[in-house]
Amino acid sequence: MKSLLAICIVTVSVLAGGCATKKYVRNTTTPIQAKVDEVGQQTTKNSQQIDDTRNQVKQVDEKAQSGVSAAQERASSADQHAATADQHAGDAMNKATQAAQVGDQNTQALNSLKSVVANLDDYQMQTSATISFKFDKWTLSDDAKQDLDKLVEGVKSDKRFFIAVEGYTDRIGSNEYNEVLSKKRADAVVEYLVAKHDIPIYRIQMVGLGKEKPVDDARNRAAMAKNRRVEVKVFSADQATASSESENSANRVKQ
Repeated sequence: MKSLLAICIVTVSVLAGGCATKKYVRNTTTPIQAKVDEVGQQTTKNSQQIDDTRNQVKQVDEKAQSGVSAAQERASSADQHAATADQHAGDAMNKATQAAQVGDQNTQALNSLKSVVANLDDYQMQTSATISFKFDKWTLSDDAKQDLDKLVEGVKSDKRFFIAVEGYTDRIGSNEYNEVLSKKRADAVVEYLVAKHDIPIYRIQMVGLGKEKPVDDARNRAAMAKNRRVEVKVFSADQATASSESENSANRVKQ
């Protein structure tokens, strides 16, 4: 009987102890589970914030890259504009240089012309020749070429000279036709002097006067033949200067 009672007491104690243990465990684990749940929620929230931050960083990075690309494009465009501006500046400089060179050449030519005009009185006619032509013709004959050859023999060595070439016709025909014909005759003489004797073209003064200034006013064939002509006159300043110096030397000797 005592043994049964003892067993009952032990059993009740065990059962009571088990209930107490479960309650204790439950009371202990409930706050922990709540904390775990809170930590889980915070972790989820933190993960969301991290994702949001990553997205923001990504967007900022994309904007930055877009800005860099735009800046690079603007820089490239600026370089192209600068290169174009440099090219235009170079072209303008070249044109300015060419204009300056042309200006210098014009200035030299003007100074040369002024010198010629200033010394115009120094030029004196040294020699002349009359080149005859057939009726309504402007081709040089062999005799005419020989006369021109003799004319320029003593001219090439001069430094300051010019040649006046004047073309004429007879009275037959209109004024307009004779003016053209006289120029053709003068041109034939100029062409021969330049091509055959290398006379610089700028040293030749040419004019066609038609039937003006006839050498013979008669209306016969002989007079007409005389008027169909080109008068070539050589003017030189070198020989005039040499003659003046010779005269001065002779005068000094006499004194």
